[in-house]
Amino acid sequence: MHRFIDTHTHLYLEQFEKDQDSVVKKAIQAGVEYMLLPNVDEETIQPMMDLCYAFPHNCKPMMALHPTSVKADFQEVLARMKPWFEKEKMYAVGETGIDLYWDKTFFKQQVQAFKTQIECALEYDLPVVIHSRNSVEEIMQVLESYRGTGLKGVMHCFPGNVEQAKWFTDFGFVLGIGGVVTYKKSMMARVVEEIGAEFLILETDAPYLPPVPHRGKRNESSFIPNIAQKVAELKSMDIENIAHITTENAKKLFQLS
Repeated sequence: MHRFIDTHTHLYLEQFEKDQDSVVKKAIQAGVEYMLLPNVDEETIQPMMDLCYAFPHNCKPMMALHPTSVKADFQEVLARMKPWFEKEKMYAVGETGIDLYWDKTFFKQQVQAFKTQIECALEYDLPVVIHSRNSVEEIMQVLESYRGTGLKGVMHCFPGNVEQAKWFTDFGFVLGIGGVVTYKKSMMARVVEEIGAEFLILETDAPYLPPVPHRGKRNESSFIPNIAQKVAELKSMDIENIAHITTENAKKLFQLS
């Protein structure tokens, strides 16, 4: 069986309340050995950690404040989150970034929170997991000042074009490829065709953005093989190869044994 890593999944959210254990076990049966869990805000920390305690080998936590959760008090929130990096093994600072899709009210605070969390990633030598919505240029602008610092990370659910993708891979980042790659006229599919497999990792963003043929349903980590199959087709490679390369890329980035 092929072995995969879901590098971005929110299996601790209320959408999985009734069947969380079976969803994790189903993913493991589908060959998904590791599921990396990005945090959202202070409310999600405990449910996320509880899932990691329940499946210590398979579920791995990250810590950050999601850009849509950044409000005027973001500095106090980040100060309360930071001790978690000492308390538990965190695998990344994530997910952080800039989101200008819903609301631009706290744009300046989002930028500041993003920078603070990048500093945290550098301090703990962790990758940063970047959420971007209507904000690729703004994120590039922030990252430019960290060029040469050794900052590493992933552009989660990469939303940009091929030219922007090359900017991020030149910077030293990898691209998170999820269910969107299976959608008709997807820009992500064009990016996958043009960018080397050594810069790609797989993710679901469950419960959001399910791949074809599961559109309209709740996304799950067990759907990773559907995403891998599409990536394999786009790159004219076999799925075994894609599974191996993306798994090794993820192991290296997140320092998974």
